[in-house]
Amino acid sequence: MRIPFIAGNWKMYKTVHEAVVFVKELKLVVKDVTGVEIVVAPPFTAVHAVAEAVRNTNVGVAAQNLFWEREGAFTGEVSPGMIKGAGAEYVIIGHSERRRLFGETDAIVNRKVIAAIGAGLTPIVCIGETLEERERNETLPVLDRQIKDSLDRLTGDQIAELVVAYEPVWAIGTGRTATAMQAGEAHAHIRQRLRQWFGADAADRCHVIYGGSVKPDNIRELVAEPDVDGALVGGASLEVRSFADIVTRSRPAAV
Repeated sequence: MRIPFIAGNWKMYKTVHEAVVFVKELKLVVKDVTGVEIVVAPPFTAVHAVAEAVRNTNVGVAAQNLFWEREGAFTGEVSPGMIKGAGAEYVIIGHSERRRLFGETDAIVNRKVIAAIGAGLTPIVCIGETLEERERNETLPVLDRQIKDSLDRLTGDQIAELVVAYEPVWAIGTGRTATAMQAGEAHAHIRQRLRQWFGADAADRCHVIYGGSVKPDNIRELVAEPDVDGALVGGASLEVRSFADIVTRSRPAAV
């Protein structure tokens, strides 16, 4: 049985001090929340401090990116082992901003996913179409390509443990949100492909979450869709109250 998975991607916001203040408040607000996996993804500089601040609580920590090599002459990069050592359990891979601004391809995403799993991290793998691709009715072929290439060489057991985040690029930071029906259709298609390519058990256990202008007032409708298992939250995760509201409203009993 999949329980809702809610992750807050802080992007390039919050100093170390601001991040620690945030999670100290958040962990008190959500300490009694059950039946939801709660994750925050601070900038690299704050991963260790945030992980220490939420130790032994129901809040997990993700990094926002990684490099696939274990070590070496790669100035400015951060390895999976470094992330794991800093206290993160999860890592976001292939976010649309990484793909669009930094040229990450499905092949690069695949290398990062394999490296993350090898280091004991749980990947949150982002896929999704651009506005142009949706208007050309290419959403499903784009998702097929991204699933096949980004998750290449993974086993069913590995698929079962990771998180796939469907984030239509046209809804990232724009205030536009896919309707619950649009999200539900995309998620159902993703689940079908996971079942076809990796097996029924893997597809049934893998979390498929939605990202794209998620807010407290639309999370219930989104998670009411049978294949939407939660959300990757951007701007609304930067305030404790709005993020906590999304967490509590994602619970099945609250839908």
